[in-house]
Amino acid sequence: MEWNIRKAVKADEPTIKSLFIEMLQTIYSKKDVDGYEDGYLDKFFSGREDWICVAEASGSVIAYLSIEVHHEQENFIYLDDLSVSTAYRDHGIGTALIKIAERFAEEKNIPTIVFHVEKSNRSAFRLYERLGYSILSDEDTRFRMVKRVF
Repeated sequence: MEWNIRKAVKADEPTIKSLFIEMLQTIYSKKDVDGYEDGYLDKFFSGREDWICVAEASGSVIAYLSIEVHHEQENFIYLDDLSVSTAYRDHGIGTALIKIAERFAEEKNIPTIVFHVEKSNRSAFRLYERLGYSILSDEDTRFRMVKRVF
C-alpha cells in the first residue's frame, strides 16, 4: 500500500471532518457523535503555527494529525486529533504522522509533545507507549501523555 504525507489545505477540511467522526465512532462505539464546531478547524489553515498533517493514498486523504504550538510557561506541541481511516489502520500511518510532529517540534526547538488519549482507546494507548510516550496525568476518562523529544 502506497501513501504519502503532506500539509493539509482548506480543501481537505470535509474529509478531515469525516475522519474525525469516524474516530469518535470507533472510540465510543456508537454512531451518534458530534463533530467539530463550525469554524474550529480554521486556525489550522490560517498560516500561523498550528497545522494539520494528512496522509493520502490514491489522491484521497486517509488520515490526519492536528498539531498545535503552545507558548506558555514551557513551550510545547499539543497533538489535538489523530485519525486513520479504518481501512488503512495497522500500516504505520499513525506512527508516521506522529514522527512528522516530533520532527516539527525539533525544528521549532520545542522539546515536549503532549496529548490526551481516551482510556477506552487501548490500541492508541499501546501505540503511544511504543513510541515512548508516558502518562503525565490521569484525567477521569482519559490520560494526558507526554514525551520529551530532545
